[in-house]
Amino acid sequence: MGIPTHPLLVHAGVVLVPLLAVLTISYALIPFVRPHIRWALGLLALATPIAALLAKLSGDAFFARLRSRDRVTPEFLPKLEAHRHFGTLTLYATIVLAILTLALVYFVAPRFAAAHAADGAGSTRVLSLVLGALSLAAAAVSLYYVVRTGDSGAKAVWTGS
Repeated sequence: MGIPTHPLLVHAGVVLVPLLAVLTISYALIPFVRPHIRWALGLLALATPIAALLAKLSGDAFFARLRSRDRVTPEFLPKLEAHRHFGTLTLYATIVLAILTLALVYFVAPRFAAAHAADGAGSTRVLSLVLGALSLAAAAVSLYYVVRTGDSGAKAVWTGS
């Protein structure tokens, strides 16, 4: 029907990346919610990088198609390149967030803590704190780049700037 897939696929990333970030932050900071969102968070951590990858690949294909048809002016090219760069950084940040989230879900689970209590509660607590801090940083970076990517794309489409 002539509709590029990128504007359609990008919405999955726009929804899933912030959702993954917010749920990861909740899981790291609020012990009460952990049993309630553990499985959903694990599945979301698997799906979100795939959505980000599909958005990135479809965007690259869309950009290549526009360039092959000479539909990108030289003055507009830097704007699209900046958007592509932010999209790449969003993908990388999302992959890191997903890996840290999966580690957080696995290692900060009640069963893991109970099984390793004999080894020393201190090492389990340190691992939880380190994973929590890294996850919070990755969530912040992912949120920053998904916003920057979306903003640069929206400005390119709607205002040409």
